[in-house]
Formats: sequence, C-alpha cells, structure tokens
Amino acid sequence: MATKTKGKTKAVEHRGLALDWAAGHGPVTGALSATTGAYAVATVGTLAHMPPGWALAVGTVGAIGHTASGLRQKLAGRTITSRAASWLLGSGWTTWALATGPLEWTKLGALAVLGVSMGAAARSVGFYEEARELEAIAAAERQVARELSAERRAIAAEWVDRVQRVCGLTLRILAVETWPTGTGFTIDADLPPGGATWHKVAQYNAALSADARLPNGCTAAASAGINQGRVLIDVTTVNVLAEDIAYPTDYGPLSVHTGLPLGVRTDGRSADAFLREQCAIAVGPTGSGKTNFVHTFIGAVARAEDMLGWVIDLNAGSAGLPWVRPALTPTDGQVVRPGIDWLASTPEEAHRMLDAAIAIAKRRKVAYQQLMADADTDLLPISRRIPQIELIIDEGAEILASRDKAMKALAAKILEVIRISRAMGLRTFLTALGATGAVLGNLMIRREAKVRIALTGGEKEGMDLAKLFPGRRGLSIEQAPYKGAGFLGTPESPAALFKSWRIKPAQIRDIVHATSDRHPRLDDISAKAAGPDYARRWDTTRTAWINDHTDDSGSPHDTTATAAPAGGLNLSAHRQPTATASHEDRLAEAFRAQIDAQFATTPDPESESPPAPKAVPGGLNLSALRGEQDNAAQAAALAALEAAGPEGTGASAIARALADTYGTNRQTISGWLQEWADEGLAVRVGAGTKTRYVHRNHAPDA
Repeated sequence: MATKTKGKTKAVEHRGLALDWAAGHGPVTGALSATTGAYAVATVGTLAHMPPGWALAVGTVGAIGHTASGLRQKLAGRTITSRAASWLLGSGWTTWALATGPLEWTKLGALAVLGVSMGAAARSVGFYEEARELEAIAAAERQVARELSAERRAIAAEWVDRVQRVCGLTLRILAVETWPTGTGFTIDADLPPGGATWHKVAQYNAALSADARLPNGCTAAASAGINQGRVLIDVTTVNVLAEDIAYPTDYGPLSVHTGLPLGVRTDGRSADAFLREQCAIAVGPTGSGKTNFVHTFIGAVARAEDMLGWVIDLNAGSAGLPWVRPALTPTDGQVVRPGIDWLASTPEEAHRMLDAAIAIAKRRKVAYQQLMADADTDLLPISRRIPQIELIIDEGAEILASRDKAMKALAAKILEVIRISRAMGLRTFLTALGATGAVLGNLMIRREAKVRIALTGGEKEGMDLAKLFPGRRGLSIEQAPYKGAGFLGTPESPAALFKSWRIKPAQIRDIVHATSDRHPRLDDISAKAAGPDYARRWDTTRTAWINDHTDDSGSPHDTTATAAPAGGLNLSAHRQPTATASHEDRLAEAFRAQIDAQFATTPDPESESPPAPKAVPGGLNLSALRGEQDNAAQAAALAALEAAGPEGTGASAIARALADTYGTNRQTISGWLQEWADEGLAVRVGAGTKTRYVHRNHAPDA
C-alpha cells in the first residue's frame, strides 16, 4: 500500500501474509467461509437463544435467490442445484446446532464433512461451467467458419462456372482468401490436366472482369501460382484508383535493402520496389501524374539512410528544384541539407555528374575488393557508410532515343553507368513520355530496368503495355483511366494495377526538413574518385541559376513583385542585373557555407592529397614530390588566420587573400581550418553561416 503525506507518496512495505479482500471466493475459500459462518451463527444464536427456524428460513431464501440468479445467467442445472443445496445444507446444520447446541464432536464432524462436500461440488461445477463456456465459444467459431465457408463455396462455384464459360477451362478451386482491406479476394486453383498454363486464364482478364460485372477500375487478374499447375486470380471488387491517396505522413527511415514504397496496390498492400540491383523506368504521357510520381520516388530515396539521389532534368531542373530550395531558405535558424545530393539542369552539368558516376563505379571495383571478400559477396555491401547512388533522369529514355549529337553523348554515358555499375551500387531511374519501340528499343534498358511503371491516365496513344510488360497478358489501359493510376511490375511481383501517392509541395518541404540529418555522406573513396566536379557541385557559379528569377532584360518573371507591398521593404534595387548577381552570389555562398559548416561536405579532392602509399619493393616512391605547393599555401593561410587577430576570419576571406598567389579554393581552406581546430591550432566560433576561426594565440582562453 502507499500513504500520502504533504503531497508526497510514501511506499509502505507489506510484511507477512497479504490478503486481497476484494477478491472473489474459490472452491476452498468459499467452503471455508460458509462453514465458519454457519458455526459462528450457531454459536452466537445459541447464546442469544435465537429460534432455530430462522436459520432454515434464511437458507431457504438464499437457495431461492441463487436459483433465480443462476437461471438468469443461464448456468447449467448441476451448477444451480449445487448452489441451492449448499444453502439448504448449511442452513439445516445451523438449525440443528441451534436446537441442540453446536459444541459437540458430532456436529463439528458433520460441519467439516459438509464443508469438504461443498468445496468439491463447487470445484466440479466450476470445471463444468468452464468447459461449457469453451464449447460455446467453439460452437460460435464453427458457425462463423460455416458461414464464411458457405460464402467462399459460393464464390468458388461462381468462378468455376465463369472460367469454364469464358476461358474454356475447368478449374479445381483450392482456396478463396478475402483481403483484409475488404476490397476483393484471391482465388487459388488447380489447372486442369493437359498442359494448360495460367497464361491461358490471364489472356481473358478483361473478359472475366466484364463477365463478373466488376465496377470500373476493378479487375480480375490471373498470375502464376505456387507451381506451374496452379493459378491465382486476384479479383478487385472496390475501386481504389479513382480518388487521390495522400502521401503518408510517416517520414520514417527506409533502406534500399527493404524496398522503396511507391504507392498502393488495389488490395491495399504497399507497392514496393527493390532497387539494389535493378534499374527502373516509368512511362506516362502528359497529365498522367508522372511528375508527381517522380517526386514520390525522390521522396523515398530521400528517406533512405543508405541512398543518395542525383537528379538530371534538362527541363530547367524542375524535378529536383523542390528538393533543393528548402535548404536555401532555412527556418528558425535550422540548417537544412537538400533532399537530393546533386542536381543537373544543363547538359554540361549532366556530363560532370555522369563522369563522376562512372569514375566512382570504376574506383569502387578496385578499392572495395577486400571488403567484398570479407563479406563473401560479389555485390558491394551498401550501407550508410557506403551509400548507393540513385541517378534519377527525368525523360532519360528520350535522351537515349534522341538522334541529337549532344544527347547521344549523354546517352552513351548513361548506358555506361547502367552497364558497369550494378554490383557497385549505382542504379538509374529513367522516365519517358510513352511506351514505344523507340523508347524501349535499347537492349540495355530492357535487360536492366526490371522495375517498370506505366502511368496511363487513360491515354492510349504511345502506350503499348505489351512492350513495357512483355508476356503479361490482359493488361488494359481502360482499367486505369485515372491520374496517378497505372501498372507496376517488378521481378518480385508481376505487373498489376497500383495507385501512386499524391505528394504536394508542402510535404516535399516537410520531408526535406525531416530527413536533413538522415542523408548519408558519400564515402571518401567515391568522393575522391568523383573529383572536384562533385566537391564543387554547390559552388556559386554552378548554383546561381536556382535563384535566377529574372529574364534576359532584367525584368522579373513574377510581375506581381514589381511593386513593394505597403509597409514592406522595397527591394527594387536588387532587380538590376549587377545587384541581382550579387544577391544570388550571397544566397549560394550562404547555402554552401551552411552545408560545409554543419554537415562536413565532402572535402575538395584537389585539396586533400591521398595518404602516401606504402613503398612496394621494386617500385617507385614518389611521395616526396607531393604537397610542396600545399605546404606553402597552408603556411600562408595559417599566417592570415593569425593576422586576423581576436575577431578571427573564415574560409572565404582567406581563400580570396590567397587566390592570386596560390589559387587555393575556399573548400580547401575550409578543410585546413577544420583540421587546425581539431589539432588545437585554431578555435571555432559560431555555427552555420556565422562560423569563423580564431588563431590559438588570439583565442579568449589563450
């Protein structure tokens, strides 16, 4: 128990036997209570000269009351009889004891026998009532099973007739499983002997759906069973494709090994894609929801703890911009990393990205041989330490099919990435406007892109599902006439209907913020192989276009911004070409500084000399020739830091001071400053864009 004193609870330790006075009586305690009670009544009644008939009258009333209560509770007859007999026998003994006196061995012995009999009877009827209750539950379950079985037998009989009528096959249905979502059921059936296959049923999918009078958007889809003599028929009875399904608000971590959720199947299950070894292709005409699906795909990659998304979109980078812009405008002082790791909006930047991807794939093949040997695998173990790179190329299939010379150069590099990098953890996701022979004619795409998505939107022109899903019969565009609806096929599951989630800009921003600290860092070996193109991907000169809101004449695209709002700031001066460039430079510089200071962006490969290799017998050791220029620049940078005094300085200021003499960039200086801070040569002050370093000679505690 516990007592409360002045608002505090004080625990009191129990000592000795703890009794629960609220607990009910069992067979033993009930009999003991009845016999001791009868003896007490008889003793006190004898001393008080109580008439003996009163005890019998009380026992009779108790027997009648328990009989009525038992009947109301629908107890067994033996239970009611046992309880009534206990009352009558107990009251009878009490009447006898009151009449002749309780203090005799005969009466005490009779009372003991009576107590044992009452306990045994209570125990017996207790077991009997428990058995009755279990039997009643089992009977109810059997009744439910019979009803379900009857419903399933009706479904089985109906579909045996239907398949016989439409397909000319007589099935033997083994099971009918209703979906937990209540949107349909699955039929598991044996095919008739004679060489019939599930394809014979699948080619009549549309006819079976029509014969069953299924609602629009619902289908009967046959697929392979547990062996080649079985067939599964998934029958959708509720249309889940017509309405938008919002992207889930759970932005929890994902992994390339556990699959990326991309939408929902018609049975309510998540439509997952496993992309460790597979490339993916998504086709969809204008208005089919393809752009929304691309954002859904990027969202899954951003949530993964072992994947980095690189986006190529030659249409002004529109596929990747929503995932970068939240990092340019952090809220509440929070430093946010972009949802993607690299964005290319021009052919020049795309070439840099693809060159880096090819270099990474080739370098990983050599550098991680021992790691793969230790893991006894020929696939690079992908993890947060060595993340997979997912190249997301919007309208990439059109690049591969283009006859333009510049596009052909890009196409060759895309195919090179696909060809050499499967084992090394670089995979591609391409989109296209249609499923045509020109788009899907490349053997490399057909062989490697085993995850295939078709967002039809009801558009028939240029949507040849037979080319996208060869061997999968019975697929019809009319089955998915809704925006965001289509077919998804993977090596793990045949092509079937699914609905892509609807993701909105506000959710994209939320995902970027929620996953900012989850993105992995490109491993050092890959970063060095990628070279300065990767290290400088967020440089001002390469990201200024993100904030370029003016046309060639200098007038803003957004005409509503020409007039300053009442009571606000008039920033018209910044709309001049020179001022605009300065403003963009400051934004991009701040963005780059935030990423470098808060998340330790990969160091510039040019600024970090790789560790000197061990001398190999018979080989040349050229380590003495390395680093002379860096040593001089490093000494000059340290002198500039000391000259800055107690106020300190930052990487950008030192880089500008040394640029003419040594050509050292800001990224290299930033790496040196971090090293000096770790070694105690400098003290880091502030965070984010306000980070500066003070030489230890001028530090406050020096």
